[in-house]
Amino acid sequence: MKNIEFNLPTIIRAGKGEFTRAGIHLKNVLEGKRIFIVTDPGIEQTGFVKQAIQMLEHQGFEIRTFNKVRPNPRDIDCKLGGEDARDFRADAILAIGGGSVIDSAKAIAILQCLGGEPQDYAGRDNVPEKVTPIIVVPTTAGTGAEVTRSSVITDTVKKIKFTIKDVNIAPVLAIVDPELTYGLPAHLTASTGMDALVHAIEAFTCKLSNPISDGLALQAMKHIYPYLRTAVNNGNDQEARYNIMVGSTIAGMAFSYADVASVHCMAEAIGGLYDTPHGVANSMFLPYIVEYNAVTNLEKHATIAKTIGIASPNDSDEDASARLVAEMKQLAEDLSIPTFSSLPDVNETDFDYLAESSFLNGSTASNAREITKEDYLELFKIAYSKEHRGISLN
Repeated sequence: MKNIEFNLPTIIRAGKGEFTRAGIHLKNVLEGKRIFIVTDPGIEQTGFVKQAIQMLEHQGFEIRTFNKVRPNPRDIDCKLGGEDARDFRADAILAIGGGSVIDSAKAIAILQCLGGEPQDYAGRDNVPEKVTPIIVVPTTAGTGAEVTRSSVITDTVKKIKFTIKDVNIAPVLAIVDPELTYGLPAHLTASTGMDALVHAIEAFTCKLSNPISDGLALQAMKHIYPYLRTAVNNGNDQEARYNIMVGSTIAGMAFSYADVASVHCMAEAIGGLYDTPHGVANSMFLPYIVEYNAVTNLEKHATIAKTIGIASPNDSDEDASARLVAEMKQLAEDLSIPTFSSLPDVNETDFDYLAESSFLNGSTASNAREITKEDYLELFKIAYSKEHRGISLN
């Protein structure tokens, strides 16, 4: 029986067309007039930022845009953003983009108010006060960061990732509009959708799960899994886009108040070293960690299989868990998720370093099954050789 803390300070406006009402939504939650937009060059090219500026200026807001965010957001870019936001005297930070943009916006809000380096606030509950209000418009269905209290940043010197986790950086408003994902190419739809599924699965199976996060995680799976192949194969399917977008947000709530686990530990290790996009990294390691973990808690893994409809209610936990392992492998193949060995710059001589980095990740302790550096090393080798270790159900 666990004590549970669940504090969700984020107002969620979800549904088709909500982005077109962004100016009104912001006016309803903010007192000041200076909006500092955080985005990246790719998102600017979509026209979403220009559209947002027009809507906000119509409501009387003053705007400054910071577009220097890169994938796997860098500490140095966040520091530049914090200085720019401070110079602008921003009353709010508006993130328009994917997970890298949103995580950067959270770090920028901290640095605008408190100064220093992003690393000064790494860990849990190290942000001593409320920061500049953060509003988020996600443009992918995968990150969940629009409702989380976490920001993952890359240390450009050490080439590792660190996490800032504090309720003081949770967004005050999330505008979740599936229309912004209609133009996503298939490979981004696949990797971000798998990322959202990882969030739900790890939130449900990790050692810090609780009844509230479990309910959210299972509901997220119901929205994501049945529609993922459809969204990848037909990006104009509005029902699929809606369900994955909403499911991603629900999964974000789930893992933010439970934790992620070893999929993320491995993904963040290669993201820090090779600059691999986070969604791709999570997607490629999910099948291997599900296979590694399933034997430890057959009941929970069976519940996942039965919830997403790949096992029947009458299947044994052993059979249902085996079906889940097989389907996670098949799903990755069907969605053309890149293999570890196909990534540029991957070198087997790095595996020991990657295993060490994974093991030292703060979420290793949350993994469903005990995992050592040696286990991580073996998993990197297996993923590199594209092999799957058979699950023992006895």
